[in-house]
Amino acid sequence: MSRGLTFPFAPMEALPVDEIPRGSNWQYEPKWDGFRCLAFRNKSKIELQSKAGKSLTRYFPDVVESIGAVHADNFVLDGEIVVPEGSVFSFDALLQRIHPAASRVRKLARETPATFIVFDLLADPEGALIHFPLTERRKRLDAFARHHFGKAKGLRLSASTLKLSVAKNWLTRVGATLDGIIAKRSDLPYSSGNRLGMQKIKNYRSADCVVGGFRYNSGTSVVGSLLLGLYDDQGKLNHVGFTSNIPRDAKPALTKKLEKLIKPPGFTGATPGGPSRWSTERSAQWTPLKPQLVVEVGYDHYSGDRFRHGTSLLRWRPDKAPRQCTWDQVPDKGGSLLKLLR
Repeated sequence: MSRGLTFPFAPMEALPVDEIPRGSNWQYEPKWDGFRCLAFRNKSKIELQSKAGKSLTRYFPDVVESIGAVHADNFVLDGEIVVPEGSVFSFDALLQRIHPAASRVRKLARETPATFIVFDLLADPEGALIHFPLTERRKRLDAFARHHFGKAKGLRLSASTLKLSVAKNWLTRVGATLDGIIAKRSDLPYSSGNRLGMQKIKNYRSADCVVGGFRYNSGTSVVGSLLLGLYDDQGKLNHVGFTSNIPRDAKPALTKKLEKLIKPPGFTGATPGGPSRWSTERSAQWTPLKPQLVVEVGYDHYSGDRFRHGTSLLRWRPDKAPRQCTWDQVPDKGGSLLKLLR
């Protein structure tokens, strides 16, 4: 516990939108491509928490060391763990940290040290700050960083601006190396566990999906495609599409991993091969999985409660809990094209 905030503590999340919101009550920040992390410091005890509420402490001893170097006994920081590689960040290097061998983790921490980019202060030595509006929390974070981050190697303060033109310039100037823009309501308190007052604008549309099943490549014993699912408001996992751009050399190992997770029913709501315009004889042949794996996929259109076309596999997301993969990630969900007719 750190000043009233108990580990684990649900972080504030962002609603995906297509355009950067406008208005004087919005603050803009870069969207970093890393692991979301809450860092708790209570005297000598330090805990790093993932977005899913799991401990990241053992995987990032270098970040723990940086937090320990801060000359303050009690505080909670919200930020993103990244691994710098030249002038960009390497998500692959970040994924390598999630390893069962402590010796391997320590070796990686020495060779490719992580950086913790901080963008919010949830508690300081005076107490919890989550009930304060973002303007006050950011003011206190700036002061906290000036006093403490210079002595803590591996801690950096994220940029922020109230000017829309500056946020747009980030996308123009940095381009594809930036994951997008985060927009936060500057007049609202920290909204733990929901998406009120925080939006994310990516350079592409993407969604985190549960792998609820898979299909073998026709006539082979290796995986051909992953079947994707999203949870609805009733907690049922619905099949929403597939992704098949799996690297050929990765398929044998992935097949073994998937076969260890085979367990019906896979999907508990809409299932692959159900009556629809996309149904084929082959679509009814699939293997259900325990809903444990999460992938991020890119897509171009969503309609009829599913991805209109095949999606692009962007990356695996071991830092995300399957239950976090819900329909509210998809802006088109629940929308009606009839509203566009006159």
